[in-house]
Amino acid sequence: MIRRWLTWLLILVSGFGTVNAMAQFPTATDLAGRKVSASFDPQRIVCLGPGTLRLIVYLQAEKKVVGVEALEKNFPRGRPYWLAHPELGDLPICGPGGIAAINQKPDLETILKLAPEVIFAAYMDADLADDVQALLGIPVVVLSYGDFSTFDEVVYDALRIAAAFLNRANRAEAVIQSIENWRADLSRRTKDIPMGKRPGAYVGGIGFRNVQGIESTQRKYPPLDWIHADNLAGPIKSDAGSHVVVTKEMLLKLDPSFIFIDGGGLSLVTGDVARKPAYYRALTAFSKRRVYVLHPFNWYVTNIDTALTNAYAAGKILYPERFKDIDPEKKADEIYTELTGRPVYKEMKADYGLIGRVAPFTD
Repeated sequence: MIRRWLTWLLILVSGFGTVNAMAQFPTATDLAGRKVSASFDPQRIVCLGPGTLRLIVYLQAEKKVVGVEALEKNFPRGRPYWLAHPELGDLPICGPGGIAAINQKPDLETILKLAPEVIFAAYMDADLADDVQALLGIPVVVLSYGDFSTFDEVVYDALRIAAAFLNRANRAEAVIQSIENWRADLSRRTKDIPMGKRPGAYVGGIGFRNVQGIESTQRKYPPLDWIHADNLAGPIKSDAGSHVVVTKEMLLKLDPSFIFIDGGGLSLVTGDVARKPAYYRALTAFSKRRVYVLHPFNWYVTNIDTALTNAYAAGKILYPERFKDIDPEKKADEIYTELTGRPVYKEMKADYGLIGRVAPFTD
């Protein structure tokens, strides 16, 4: 697994941030620590691995893509970058994608037929990237989001590296600034609230290698972190990074004042409530109808846009006075439009319901 301690420093021969049409072969240090030279402003690219295509869409370079992974086509819902650009579904397949394909040698023959000028790949080790590059004779640029299921600012390095080759430096800075502005706004609204005045919150149903029930949660859940909420799972130790599984007995002891359910796991939680109504009635959040549904954002790593929309929705619920000027649905489309190019909240709502709605099984 590529870790933050790898060299993130960008080294551009032509000077980072000043690459232009005269620099035909910029060189950068990618997120596997490799120096890579590639054509400037290529017209044909391929994206491999979790989240790579999302970054290219954020950079407004989706028209350069000549092939997409089968996972993108087979599971078209829930990822705003794909919803915003359904035309990507008309492209040929460049590989299987998915967890099983991470850091595996891609289908070289298929990629050669697509004739990309540059391959962008997420979570590929340096040795494998070097091997693929040598075999294909095509530059391979490794990107990353950092640890899975989180928000790590290393994604800003990934955007800048890709942008250096794609002639999108200004766009990369605009995306980063927009994300930082939203995060700053969320923090500004809530940072002065004393810890003792922050209601205890818990997020269940978070996907981890598959859909999960209410026991599946995160110690570091970006939407709650960004609004300085008291995430009751935070102190729980885990060997799986941010992801943690709590027992039902532990959840009773935590007894959150507010519970959020990830939309991806909603059906499992709904079924469990039907089977064990007495248990759920014993939880304060359920007895007081303070159980709310958020949209899943851990879908082929972090959909940063949806994580932000969830933060605004959760903020409106936990601190209504601090977010009284916010309409979560309008804010969602503002965020989706800026990052993906289209207001796709309607499509997300069709799949997962109104963001921040009271869970149906609390009635």
